[in-house]
Amino acid sequence: MARSDSGAIRITTAGSGPAADLARRQRRYLVSMSIRALCFVGAVISGAYHVNWLWPILIGAALILPYFAVVMANANDSRQDTMGLVNGVSPYRELDEADDDGDDDEGPDGA
Repeated sequence: MARSDSGAIRITTAGSGPAADLARRQRRYLVSMSIRALCFVGAVISGAYHVNWLWPILIGAALILPYFAVVMANANDSRQDTMGLVNGVSPYRELDEADDDGDDDEGPDGA
């Protein structure tokens, strides 16, 4: 029985398993929320010591950080399924340079 290479997965492009992906997402979210908690604690301490320019910045960071934490936790792995060729030819189909109707210079309204 012959084996086809079309379904082979390169080890450099293989994604991580679901358990590893979940652990990575949870770790990112935990780090982000820890930084948020430190921002709140820092804001309370800076307010207690009358550092009036610092506590609004820390409160603002603590309010904005959950959005970025969720976006980072839900970010996909950036690995691709295909590997670029050495000469730079794309494996994806591209549009031809000529239009289908043959009128190359006309706009949508015929001008």
